[in-house]
Amino acid sequence: MNMGKKINVGIGFVTGRKSFKNVVKTYIDNWNESDLLDADRFALHLFVAYDLKYSSTKASDYRISDDDILATVDSAHYLGNVSIENEALHLIEKKVITRAEADLIFGEGYAMKRNIVLYFALKNKMDHIIFLDDDEYPIAVINIDQSIVWKGQAVISTHIDNMLHADMTHGHHCGYISPIPHIAFNDDLTEADFKQYIQAISNDIINWESVKEKMDNGGVTFANLDIINSKKVEHVKEINGMKFISGANLGFNLKNIDKIFPFYNPPGARGEDAFLSTSIGECEIRKAPCYTFHDGFGLYEQLLLGVLPNALKTIYPDNGAVTERFLNASIGWIRYKPLLLYILDLESFDAKTMEIRASLEGVIPKICKYFGNDGFEAILREFDFYCENAEKHYQDFKQTQATWIKVVTFLKKDESPCAGI
Repeated sequence: MNMGKKINVGIGFVTGRKSFKNVVKTYIDNWNESDLLDADRFALHLFVAYDLKYSSTKASDYRISDDDILATVDSAHYLGNVSIENEALHLIEKKVITRAEADLIFGEGYAMKRNIVLYFALKNKMDHIIFLDDDEYPIAVINIDQSIVWKGQAVISTHIDNMLHADMTHGHHCGYISPIPHIAFNDDLTEADFKQYIQAISNDIINWESVKEKMDNGGVTFANLDIINSKKVEHVKEINGMKFISGANLGFNLKNIDKIFPFYNPPGARGEDAFLSTSIGECEIRKAPCYTFHDGFGLYEQLLLGVLPNALKTIYPDNGAVTERFLNASIGWIRYKPLLLYILDLESFDAKTMEIRASLEGVIPKICKYFGNDGFEAILREFDFYCENAEKHYQDFKQTQATWIKVVTFLKKDESPCAGI
């Protein structure tokens, strides 16, 4: 057994679901069963940024009491509003950042919650941090001869193995990774109509070709067995100014602190992974050959208990919850698209946004009729608002990066890690 200095690995969750504890237990059990690494060389630490408002939870829903988990992890850090605000005030009092800058890093939203996890991982001298989501599980679903096969995934150890040679690692996703339900095209909504809608609200990664493939599979993305079994080193390549990653199944090598960039999203929007993707062109990013199953519609929590279904359901827009999820995702995408266009192609910003608006004007009435929900009319208003504010949001994006540099510079000098909270 190697008795040298242990490598400290943070496991980061941004969560708001009551199923969180079961998800943690699954990943810890998965780690204990993995034989990819000499586990004695590594110390695991939990960093949990939780949101009590997301599904009306309480702080105790996130505090780990399971003896097996506590025996495996060296520390657990629970990052609620009080601890986050105390840390922001500490940095303000030290004159590291201003109140306005603190709100960019430590404020509300998915991006800020991820930044909080990154910050506390750095402050506590982690060597690596791996982001996992509370609706993604360490198991892959594979389609073999029209039958589904399940294969466990050593997610944490696979990231660590690849992170030793990279600035970041990004795993694969399977399951219900898209919120788009199966569409039965008809005279009210043709395939051409829906393609027009998806192209208007999506980006170079979430595009019609990938959406069509998922819809043809009943909304399911299957894992590729060749990727799981591959020993070949793959790298994330830059496409149109982005090295695309997702916010979870994502690892950071914290040893090279100058190659760690903050997350950002416009107020009320998503896209924190897309905006980070525009900033990491100089980073070495390895594709980790492991999958997580995204339970995007919350239908398969039984996977956490070892119950493996023989078939996966096709998601139809035949209940309010499915349509509402698709509507919310559409609004989230359209809210961040203007800023993404502003960052990647400012010269064509006006022409492209006019083209998008014309497409939406033509197809949104058909979308409303098909789904029986006039809420989709809000997409045009949201698009106009975020177009008008794209320059302001760009300034916030750049200020977030500048503030992050101040914080990181301070952490380099600070030798006082905080204890598990």
